[in-house]
Amino acid sequence: MTPARPRVVLVHPRLGMPWVFDSAAEAGFDLVIVPRPGEDLTDLPAPVVDVLDLDLDDPEVAIGRLRRAFARRPFQGIATFFEAAVPFTARAAAALGLPGLPVEVARTVRDKGAMRRAWAAAGLHSPRFTTVASPRQWSAALDLRFPVVVKPANGFSSIAVSKVDDPAHLELAVVAAWDLTRRQLGGIEAVVVEEFLTGPEYAVEAMGHRGETRICTIGYKGEPQGPYFEEGCYQAPADLPADTVAAIEREVTAALAAIGVTDGPSHTELRLVDGRPYVLETGARIGGSGVSSYLTRATAGVDLVADALRTAVGAVPHSHLGPITPRGAAGNYIVPCGGQGVITAIDGLDAVAAHPDVDHVVQMLHPGDRVRPYPDFSGYPAFVLSRHAEVKDAMAFHEQLPGMVRISYAREDR
Repeated sequence: MTPARPRVVLVHPRLGMPWVFDSAAEAGFDLVIVPRPGEDLTDLPAPVVDVLDLDLDDPEVAIGRLRRAFARRPFQGIATFFEAAVPFTARAAAALGLPGLPVEVARTVRDKGAMRRAWAAAGLHSPRFTTVASPRQWSAALDLRFPVVVKPANGFSSIAVSKVDDPAHLELAVVAAWDLTRRQLGGIEAVVVEEFLTGPEYAVEAMGHRGETRICTIGYKGEPQGPYFEEGCYQAPADLPADTVAAIEREVTAALAAIGVTDGPSHTELRLVDGRPYVLETGARIGGSGVSSYLTRATAGVDLVADALRTAVGAVPHSHLGPITPRGAAGNYIVPCGGQGVITAIDGLDAVAAHPDVDHVVQMLHPGDRVRPYPDFSGYPAFVLSRHAEVKDAMAFHEQLPGMVRISYAREDR
């Protein structure tokens, strides 16, 4: 029997996203958080009732600590909105007999090569690709049509991703992706090289329950050309014809089924090529560590955080209880780094936060932080989350923001 206020372990949440914790509190959950390394825990939000320090790099020891914590005071679920923590969370749920993503499915969604193989076997549209299992095998990708995109199979957040325009630069890009990923993520097993697709990019937020997928919103992400695919904008709902929306919904639903993501939140990215959706990748979690929940709540009345926590305790997500009704528009503007070196100042965020359309400014880089050159990844300076009457208003607002925020860097000797 589920208690009146279920306790859920939330692995590696981003504490600077207040709407995540507001949603948990409103939905009646208590949270035991597993903080990210070095997280400031001096002012924890209201639904957090306990903190459990775990080293996810040693999963056996971490799961042992979870077992002991569970024996002292049981919790009803475990969840994460952080891409890198998806496999650990699945293993922990299985070890404790809690609802969760099957362990094999969690491995698949963290392996871009495995995802693409499953989609190809299901006859879905995705870019032609090859998997390179060693930097020495880079030439296996030479039969692809250039330009290509090189990305680590276990990567996320544009870490070590780059566009290669011609075969002469492929080896260098594969070696760089391999070295950067090993340094940033602690390991790498393969690099995926895929043909670059020209066309607008979209993100699809969905919630699954017992094999049924509900598409909550589709957002427009621009038409990134590379070479490093730094995130820029997200505007929802995307302004698309009804038949294109239906095609996207069919393709994403089939893509999720092909890799076994049947329950819980998902974030899928795709491109439209001549009106046809080509799926690029899927994460079995809320997009942007929780950003997508803000967007779906503003545009469709769907609280993905609350529904993800409900799924974690085996309850029915509310997005599956009735129709999803579009309402208004929202956006996320990702402030670009715009340079490299040690940040000396970030000017303009206070003025942006004061704008009447802005609900949240989530700052992640600060003066003193060092930004490394792409394709290395140092993080995003800030997210600007805003609500609007129509998506065209979100687009117009995003066009203003580059002139409102300025990041200054100290000159570094080479």
